[in-house]
Amino acid sequence: MTATDHNQTPPGPDSSGRPMQDAELVRRLTDSILSEPRTRHLQRTHLPDRDTVSELVEDLRDLMFPGFYRRRGLTAENIDLHVQELVARIRLAVEQQVRAVLRYVKHIDTDTADSPDSLECDRTAKDCAAQFVNELPEIRRMLALDVQAAFDGDPAALHTDETIFCYPGVDAIFSHRIAHALYRLRVPLLPRIIQELAHSRTGIDIHPGAKIAESFFVDHGAGVVIGQTSEIGKHVRIYQGVTIGATSFELDTDGQLKRTGDTKRHPTIGNRVTIYAGAVILGGDTVIGDDCVIAGSVFVTESVPPGCLVRQEKPELVLRSVRNR
Repeated sequence: MTATDHNQTPPGPDSSGRPMQDAELVRRLTDSILSEPRTRHLQRTHLPDRDTVSELVEDLRDLMFPGFYRRRGLTAENIDLHVQELVARIRLAVEQQVRAVLRYVKHIDTDTADSPDSLECDRTAKDCAAQFVNELPEIRRMLALDVQAAFDGDPAALHTDETIFCYPGVDAIFSHRIAHALYRLRVPLLPRIIQELAHSRTGIDIHPGAKIAESFFVDHGAGVVIGQTSEIGKHVRIYQGVTIGATSFELDTDGQLKRTGDTKRHPTIGNRVTIYAGAVILGGDTVIGDDCVIAGSVFVTESVPPGCLVRQEKPELVLRSVRNR
């Protein structure tokens, strides 16, 4: 046996434990793909591209926080050209990806790219891209307040720059404000891709449909979940492990989940509310009034009047020696 032969990996076993030949393995995998439509996409319809969406997010990050990430050495003299280049690239990428998702949901393949439905997708994508880039100045204004809220809310921060570079909460709200703008334009799928890219980076899960006012701060962040129809007021601070979610899900006559869309299923949080680690607030009818403090690890399913502290009774601590274990 040669060294090359010795290092070759033998074929994997089949269900009987016998090694499979390559042709048999390929046949079984092909049969699996063809018989399971939920995990394949073989049609020639357009699909969004996650890598392109990720690149779009980074262009938007560069525009929202110029000088922090890719392009360095920006000055008052060259910032105009930099912004012009970024806006052109962002508009084109948004138009392309919106066109892809619109054609995808309408099952338009490459052979019908000139059909009336396809041309309507093209027009809608162009309009959405134009409306989206027009919202970018307002998104920048809100993000500046979010950055300030992160600095004001964490005594460990030495500068607002630190919150931009380092804080997952700032990253999460940046992505959310981008995704929410597309969500309000009724763009399918693309906002969720942007949100899930942020979720994988930060551990913070904010549905693109959630309405979040200015000066929002998530401290630490891991495990935070904010549902689709949540409404959050100004100057709200949330700590790790907080859930703003639904109490239950409606079922149809077949026992399947109803796709309820904008039906109010998640709480409304007032202005200047602080929600500490591990708190769970549930229900579309639940309203947390202005200036409330929700202590850690509480479970809230009823509305709370303004100006209240919500906490559980102090648990009894049990102490015992571990010396003689």
